[in-house]
Amino acid sequence: MQNAAILTVDDDPSVSRAVARDVRRRYGDRYRVIRAESGPSALEALREIKLRGEQVAVILADYRMPQMNGIEFLEAAMDVFPLARRVLLTAYADTDAAISAINIVDLDHYLLKPWNPPEEKLYPVLDALLESWLATPVVTMPETKIVGHRWSAQSFAVRDFLARNLVPYRWLRADEAEGARLLAAAGMGETDVPVVITTDGKALARPTEADLAAHVGMATTPASELYDLAVIGAGPAGLGAAVYGASEGLRTLLVEQRATGGQAGQSSRIENYLGFPDGVSGAQLTDRARRQALKFEAELLTTREVVGLERSGSATVLRFVDGTAVTAHTVVLATGVSYRLLDAPGLAGLTGRGVFYGAAATEAPSCAGEEVYIVGGANSAGQAAVYFSRFARKVHILIRGDDLTRSMSRYLIDQIEAIAAIEVHPHTQVVGGEGRDHLERLILCDGRTGRTTSVPASWLFVFIGAEPRTDWLGDVVARDGGGYVLTGSDLLADGRRPPGWTPSRDPYHLESSMPGVFAAGDVRAGSVKRVASAVGEGAMAVSLVHRYLEDR
Repeated sequence: MQNAAILTVDDDPSVSRAVARDVRRRYGDRYRVIRAESGPSALEALREIKLRGEQVAVILADYRMPQMNGIEFLEAAMDVFPLARRVLLTAYADTDAAISAINIVDLDHYLLKPWNPPEEKLYPVLDALLESWLATPVVTMPETKIVGHRWSAQSFAVRDFLARNLVPYRWLRADEAEGARLLAAAGMGETDVPVVITTDGKALARPTEADLAAHVGMATTPASELYDLAVIGAGPAGLGAAVYGASEGLRTLLVEQRATGGQAGQSSRIENYLGFPDGVSGAQLTDRARRQALKFEAELLTTREVVGLERSGSATVLRFVDGTAVTAHTVVLATGVSYRLLDAPGLAGLTGRGVFYGAAATEAPSCAGEEVYIVGGANSAGQAAVYFSRFARKVHILIRGDDLTRSMSRYLIDQIEAIAAIEVHPHTQVVGGEGRDHLERLILCDGRTGRTTSVPASWLFVFIGAEPRTDWLGDVVARDGGGYVLTGSDLLADGRRPPGWTPSRDPYHLESSMPGVFAAGDVRAGSVKRVASAVGEGAMAVSLVHRYLEDR
């Protein structure tokens, strides 16, 4: 494939030339061989290849490189070319690192240096990897482009939506030359932004999320009227239920209002998930789970909001906000939770313009060299602080309590303490914000003295607890005082079953007060707020779905 490339990256010029020479000698007539001498320059080369609509078949990266080592580079490269085969070049002393990289970057192979003779130690490995790559269907998609303003809430919303749905795009500012050229070519101006240029050349001015979904290839309309299982919410619990339901032969519909992954999908790195000792990003975990669900033929709908459940005989009708509906024999509620809004004067109007809820990883590169403020002391806040410390000059964590030990995992606290760029401010809360077109200042209050201070700030990320997304359920299923769905034995009062309960049995463990409707993950009352437990509950819900279907 003449338009496919083999990329090599090594900071040692002599080694870099040697590996490129050996690769070119064997494969130069079929592949373009590209050589780089640092991780950042190699990433730039990958992005240029991506923009040209070409492919990368194999990436060979040296482990020991300054600025960005081989594992870090390959992890970043996965986001650009996820199907490229990955090889780590190591010395004998680094074999442990190479083995651990298998979990981090789905490493395909590691090679010990030197690899002489290449006919015995290099070419057989590359032959096998290229054969495997050629056997994998590759869909080449031109890149979606977004033209907008840096401090536009609408521009941020478009970028965030595409990023969280793992749709590659290129961001261009309207006040820069290339962005202006694109707007002119589309016959639009700065007043029309954000403008999205789709892969087929269609220009969308200020598109809604539904418009975006329809134009980037996401399914928004159900293919059937009746399903065995409908899962509402595509966070870890919902993805887990969809994977297990579809893999076991249930006609499965997965409905997501915004983006797969939920809050976990925004996490820069999850390090306490079983099987990933060096961590995995929420986006990578989400993408694998989504592809797994689609592999088993689960149907995924995006930008569809369910606003009501109704009983119809032994089945349940799901009502969408547009008035349409589908019917399912069983339902799993996995709508998760959303971050609470920070109630402080001046902040509401700056949302998306310096004030963000959740990690908003799309903004991280823009924080380079600046100071970032994070509100919250749970794991999500700690993960965000570690991630943003790679870009920002200083990261401030603001918490109301004495320290992080009550709400954050020990491994994250240890990481934070080891990063000089992160500072924790106990007994501190945000009581106000100021700014014209974007956040410019924060008003902080010391909880012990009541004294307030004003600090310059352009970036505020808020992680202050969560509220379940259950208001739409009304009285259809029983909820506790916080809005979380009650299930199983929590529905029994003095041994009595919930009002209106018709089966001759007690509710199953994850079953709600509506028979055949189950709850899994953060939305369920009493659940453990961890990714692994949410996935487990999604799987458990499917086993109970089978019991329900058999006992009807």
